[in-house]
Amino acid sequence: MAATVWSGCSQKTRFIVGTWLRPIHSSALKSEYDAVIIGGAYLQKGGLKTAVLERRHVLGGAAVSEEIFPGFRFSRASYLLSLLRPHIYQNLELKKHGLKVYTRDPHAFTPMREDLGGRKPPRSLLLGSDMAKNQQEIGKFSERDAKAFPDYVTHLEKLACAVQPLLDAPPVDIPGITQGSLRKRITALKSLKPLIKFGLKLGKNAPDFYELITSPSIKVLNRWFESEPLRATLATDSVIGANISPSHLGSGYVLLHHVMGEVEQERGAWGYVEGGMGGVSQAIASSARSLGADIFTEQAVLIEVGQVLIGPDRSTIGVVLKDGTEVRSKVVLSNATPHVTFKELTPQDALPQKFITAINHIDYTSPVTKINVAVDKLPNFLAAPNTADGKPGPHHQCSIHLNCENLDVLETAYSEGQQGHPSSRPMIEMTIPSVLDPTLAPPGCHVVSLFTQFTPYWLEGGRAWTDEDRENFANSVFDSAESYAPGFKESIVGKDILVPPDLERVFGLTGGNIFHGTMSLDQLYLARPLPSIANYCSPVKGLYMCGSGSHPGGGVMGSAGWNAAMTVLADLKRR
Repeated sequence: MAATVWSGCSQKTRFIVGTWLRPIHSSALKSEYDAVIIGGAYLQKGGLKTAVLERRHVLGGAAVSEEIFPGFRFSRASYLLSLLRPHIYQNLELKKHGLKVYTRDPHAFTPMREDLGGRKPPRSLLLGSDMAKNQQEIGKFSERDAKAFPDYVTHLEKLACAVQPLLDAPPVDIPGITQGSLRKRITALKSLKPLIKFGLKLGKNAPDFYELITSPSIKVLNRWFESEPLRATLATDSVIGANISPSHLGSGYVLLHHVMGEVEQERGAWGYVEGGMGGVSQAIASSARSLGADIFTEQAVLIEVGQVLIGPDRSTIGVVLKDGTEVRSKVVLSNATPHVTFKELTPQDALPQKFITAINHIDYTSPVTKINVAVDKLPNFLAAPNTADGKPGPHHQCSIHLNCENLDVLETAYSEGQQGHPSSRPMIEMTIPSVLDPTLAPPGCHVVSLFTQFTPYWLEGGRAWTDEDRENFANSVFDSAESYAPGFKESIVGKDILVPPDLERVFGLTGGNIFHGTMSLDQLYLARPLPSIANYCSPVKGLYMCGSGSHPGGGVMGSAGWNAAMTVLADLKRR
């Protein structure tokens, strides 16, 4: 889920932008700053005085830790770390400032739900960093797939590595190259450098890359593998957070997006942050405090931004809070979604009608319901029974894929969600971070994250979710978990259910979309969030986007903020 972290530097100015948890009111709100950041992010620098304005009582966007039930601490929205760009990690010295990540190995567990007549436990698939063990696991289902798997992993790694230069730079400056003076065009040509690097790294793999990003993931997976458990397990990465099935065009790119990251220099790995995802935010906060910033949350003062202020020359001059307080600034950066930024915070008469119409048509469709559960005992899976001492097994630290043993189950779940009915057998990614991080739950207890699909924003007939609907869907999820791990339901001592409208209400995620907008090909790179503002700017001078709604998209990645920083620095130099 989305959080923004960015930094950039020049000889005169240093910027650091990120999301963090601790509600610190570092000083009195001043009437004037050089830069104002809206929503869970901050711009810290040596040359510009910056304020961060957050409407919630915690900073961090969706990367927050919250003690929903006494003694149980949850990553309430975002729940895994991998995509955070290494150069940002190092530049902010996040380890020095307290960030600790537990690398998961193994990392994926898919139990089967099959009746073997009681002769032996159901089968399962366990994948990790040990390729020989992976092949042994896959060989239980297909020797052919076991032989092909190393080549598949290498293939995806090549494509993911080639994309890296595009993540850490703004998209190609098409207007700059095609318009203006010769000098400006020559300067704009520099924006081609990352694209050239991408092309050189891609090399002969260009056709494979093109196929992957434009194809249904199932087309690619079918060519590599024949066994259902392996194909379905890998296919989950192609639909996470996306309202598509593995048979949809573009699901291949979503698959690639989820293998781009790394943890502790292990490519494609995902890890748990100690203390929950708010630990990322705390570390960034510590880094920021070492340089100094004014940071305000709802807990400190009624701080919710009501509107961006526009001056007589049609440029940004600051923001006005909902209590009427005006805060002037040279630039305003918004970490909110494009919809919130341009439909709710920006005066409509400051925007061209054509632009407003385009904003109205950005796709925010979300299939996600996040359920956080406190349990008083470790789940006991039929496919991998707990030991007598009750200690967690290797599979407990994984992303545990439920209702994912074959592709037909995923396709049916998707189909039901499109008809206004929450999936009766939803795709579930279960994680139990307290297995590796004892700070999250009391001894013997655990926190469980259930990331589920597919649930519509509006139910059949266009009606809104009721509390009864939430309970019914949660119970269906718990029933599914019970079928794999009997006793799970009776172990539940608390639950937090966040359907798409709740994700929108609590975290400001328009439509409940965790990526600030669908990660479809028509909303990526030069078209994210719109072709006219793919460079983090807006029709209003001095108003910038720095969140996941901008290139390169969602995840606790930081690239959008980094790229926005580069854009701001360049624009300020020209002023």
